[in-house]
Amino acid sequence: MKMSIHSRQISRRSILAGAAALGLTSTLAACGGSDDDSGESSGPVKLTYWSWAPNMEKVAAIWNKKNPDITVTVSKQASGGEIVSKLITAKKAGNAPDLIQVEYQSLPTLVSNDVLADISKYVGDAKSEFSDGLWQMVTLGSDAVYSVPQDSAPLMFYYREDLFKKHGLSVPKTWTEFAEVARASKKAVPDAYLTTFSSNDPGLFAGLAQQAGGKWWTVDGGGKWTVGIDDAATKKVAEFWGGLVQEGVIDNQPMYTPPWNNALNKGTHLAWVSAVWAPGVLISSAPDTKGKWRMAPLPQWKAGDNVTGSWGGSSTGVSTDSKHAEAAAKFARWINTDPEALAALVKEVAIYPAATKGQSGDVLTTPEFFSNQKDFYTTAAEIAATTAASAWGPNVQTAYTAFQDNFGKATKAKKETQFLSALGTMQSKTFGDMKKQGFEVAEA
Repeated sequence: MKMSIHSRQISRRSILAGAAALGLTSTLAACGGSDDDSGESSGPVKLTYWSWAPNMEKVAAIWNKKNPDITVTVSKQASGGEIVSKLITAKKAGNAPDLIQVEYQSLPTLVSNDVLADISKYVGDAKSEFSDGLWQMVTLGSDAVYSVPQDSAPLMFYYREDLFKKHGLSVPKTWTEFAEVARASKKAVPDAYLTTFSSNDPGLFAGLAQQAGGKWWTVDGGGKWTVGIDDAATKKVAEFWGGLVQEGVIDNQPMYTPPWNNALNKGTHLAWVSAVWAPGVLISSAPDTKGKWRMAPLPQWKAGDNVTGSWGGSSTGVSTDSKHAEAAAKFARWINTDPEALAALVKEVAIYPAATKGQSGDVLTTPEFFSNQKDFYTTAAEIAATTAASAWGPNVQTAYTAFQDNFGKATKAKKETQFLSALGTMQSKTFGDMKKQGFEVAEA
């Protein structure tokens, strides 16, 4: 099952329309100038690459050794909203870096602020290297290509294999079965929970909505956006989790805290809905549970379906300020598709490659926490191929902040109705912010 990121094809002009109304971009006729006029010179080219990933300079060094005429220098940056704000400021000053590490959810924000160039004429034929869902994330449903996928973060179901066997629990294949297992595990171990609903990281909730078919932002060919965060699919997700929290069979504690770590380590949380990067977290959060976990596909809303959401992941884009767009795009393609580069990304940067050919091979050794599951990465690749495209918009951070504030209160209250009202507030705040920014926007 694959979902289109938008209901219809859109253009760069339509994405820029809302920002142009506020004077955030240059004239529409000039938008994306650097991708139409690469400005390539005959001499050596020096490119700057903003990235927050550790050891990215080691990967760039492989390129530099092979391409002395195109040198890439990595400039370490903060991630998340901080790098987005810094990039927009740099663009206004006309000195954005040539290359940018971009989270998928940040793409519409950077495109609407004319930070990212359309590099389709340089990398458009790389589409076959990636799953359809991931490729749609970097095209925003258009004929343009705003970045090359770098890492993938498909959602999966992690569970304590030993405890499931001990208590006679079955691995859920549907969310209905998940609820049944939550009740059964609570009955078997009264002081434990199957897992928790956490309000401190909206990325997981967004990925669950993505799997369910949620389309939080859509835009038509004329540049009119629609905000549908409280659509039927996302309401279903909020109601489901809110109901289990209210019932008392799912915990309401936030992730990444000492109590959460302790629950994973002691087995009072028997499972965790997470992404492919979860083994790295378990090493530090639950050190006593090595070899006791197993991974399975995410439960489905309908028996027989095969789709997952994602939680994280990033790509490599080229800025509209770059005077060497073709050379920068060549590097962006190389680092995310070349076998040697993919192996270096896995070894040095510890990412799970977005390129399908990078999701197998000797470099992807079985995670030490999953020594009992030798097919970990084979299964992960099969799951990654089912990743649905996300429908991101230009003010993701506003939506995420609203999630943390309002779902935080709902989670503490343990009221299903408050989960739904929190979703409504998330919708209204996101819509209101877009309207305030000058976007032509409607509610679904």
